[in-house]
Amino acid sequence: MEITKTTPDRDPYLWKQAKARVGFRIHLRSYLIVNTGLWLIWALINVAFRSPDYHGPLFPWPFFAMTGWGIGLVSHYFAVYQNNQRNMVEVEYQKLASR
Repeated sequence: MEITKTTPDRDPYLWKQAKARVGFRIHLRSYLIVNTGLWLIWALINVAFRSPDYHGPLFPWPFFAMTGWGIGLVSHYFAVYQNNQRNMVEVEYQKLASR
């Protein structure tokens, strides 16, 4: 069974929203797994391969990946969960109809 097909009893708008929310959850899971891995690599390098003469921590380079990807993740969240496009269109229609 293919996920993109809808049955006649499904609302196409709600089906699209459901797919978007599942897509966001997959995006969030990937973000958490990959960034956890990057921080683990950073920690292992910081402990195992740092020079004996240097006593401070190495630069936390995974922060850049987290920040950049995090901005995209927040944008994805707002697009999926704060998208009231149907209501916005109805409000705009009412404004135009009342002229």
